Amino acid sequence: MAKKDVPPRWDRKMQQRLARGEAAALGELYDRFASLVHGLAHRVLGDERAADGITREVFAHVWEHPDAYDPRQGPLRTYVAALTHHLAVRRLRATETAALAHGGPGTAEELEDKVRHASVAARADYIVQSMPAPLRAALELAYFQRRDYRQTAVDLGVTEDEARRRLRLGLQLLSTAHDAAAPGAPPGYGGAA
Repeated sequence: MAKKDVPPRWDRKMQQRLARGEAAALGELYDRFASLVHGLAHRVLGDERAADGITREVFAHVWEHPDAYDPRQGPLRTYVAALTHHLAVRRLRATETAALAHGGPGTAEELEDKVRHASVAARADYIVQSMPAPLRAALELAYFQRRDYRQTAVDLGVTEDEARRRLRLGLQLLSTAHDAAAPGAPPGYGGAA
């Protein structure tokens, strides 16, 4: 297992290539993270066109400011997700605030609740996508197929103790969706974007 303070090699090399202005690096980065970025933006904004705009904005930002990512602070995936989250929450807040200013329905408190709920849901999606496959599989069986830990153990071919452990760890990871910030995240990632 790699030391926590040593970033993955791919992340370091990608950051260096982006800093040198290699267009191919941006293409590789896009291929690797575009679906993550678009999915998180769509989860926050609930709008396909707005998510497309955030996706373009995220990759433009990474291209124009490659040194904003510090590989020592965490994985590039986490940085890109945090940047997406920050920009999407900022867009949601601006859009909803403008609607309120023009006599739209709701109050400022309802707006903040909407932003908070969208923020937590997007972080939860990211956590589930990022967790190890065995934990994700156990949670998917328990949640989507309504399996208890015994049925999950049988379906996964593991012991009941292992099924309980995987479910417990997966739920513990999901509970962090309410946390204020993620390691390696740009400022504002914790929902106060």
